[in-house]
Amino acid sequence: MKDLLLMRAPLKYIQGKDALKKFYENSKEFGKKYLFICSHSGYEATHDLIEESFGNSKTTRHYEVFGGISSVGEINRMEKIVKDEKIDVVVGVGGGSAIDTAKATAYYTHRRIAIVPTVCATDAPCTGLSVIYNDDHSFNSYLFYPNNPDLVVVDSGVISKSPAKFLVAGMGDALGTYFEARACYKTHSKSLENGGITLSAMALCKLCYETLIKDGKKALVSVNNKLVTPELDAIIEANTYLSGVGADNGGLCVAHSFYNGVTSLGKKTAMHGNCVAFGTLVQLLLENGCNEEYNKVRDFMYSVGLPLTLEEIGIEDSDVDQVAKASCVPGESAHNLSGDVTPSELKDAILLCDRLGHEYLNSLNK
Repeated sequence: MKDLLLMRAPLKYIQGKDALKKFYENSKEFGKKYLFICSHSGYEATHDLIEESFGNSKTTRHYEVFGGISSVGEINRMEKIVKDEKIDVVVGVGGGSAIDTAKATAYYTHRRIAIVPTVCATDAPCTGLSVIYNDDHSFNSYLFYPNNPDLVVVDSGVISKSPAKFLVAGMGDALGTYFEARACYKTHSKSLENGGITLSAMALCKLCYETLIKDGKKALVSVNNKLVTPELDAIIEANTYLSGVGADNGGLCVAHSFYNGVTSLGKKTAMHGNCVAFGTLVQLLLENGCNEEYNKVRDFMYSVGLPLTLEEIGIEDSDVDQVAKASCVPGESAHNLSGDVTPSELKDAILLCDRLGHEYLNSLNK
């Protein structure tokens, strides 16, 4: 039987300057006892705004700074707090790891889940999955949920004050969305939600890419100057909603497999989105499509500071064999590529991408 078409998204998505002042108004039906799982910076950036939203409400708010990575051990620690404190609502506040930890905690304890991203470094806020790591920071697995988050609140004012490197990484993560979904659509691969890919999903993915190209550079300048502009709001939506819902309902391919392969090295490398962006170029080389498309993606990456070489990612030629092998293990999304891909083919494409990146950068410096 042919896969049934499937489309999922968060129940409610709110975005704009001072959106957090409406947090309680939009979550009060979830319960009275809140657990906020926060990064250090996330707590500092949002605490006062969130507290203002609660006013004189008869609620209990427990703020917990998490351990920095969405690992099995950290999720277990948060589960215990939920049970001990009889929490009704779990809220993830911060970047991708805080959000993934909160989603997993809510899932295992059967609680409602709200998301408050304080950076736009990944599309984690809107997706129905978490990336789970081992305690040594190596990739463990994807954890898929039956539902997407109940509520996502993105305060553009908070994002405008975040370090620009996070917005850049988010654009890198979002850059892979359209090309990975397109590859999955061509091979009739299932979406991350385990269903057929809809035209609606493909439209969101394409709009995500078009928005990056149109507004990415101006959004970066906006964040560098702590400005809330229409261009920044467009990229916040692209990084968070268009990429998150698009990837969820579109699927992954080589770009994300490459990132998973990089994590297998067990050493400090570039951020998730930076690796995904480089992996997107690798995927385009494997597809051997038109040069114009490759050049357009490469030029955009350079304009916002995304990596074009292995050195910028933090890996060496000697690492590539392991990265390629780990990217192609059974079950990895690289196998959604038309014609599939072997570790040897992927290794050569990674090295070619690096060499082309060096040639491009050298040509600009002449």
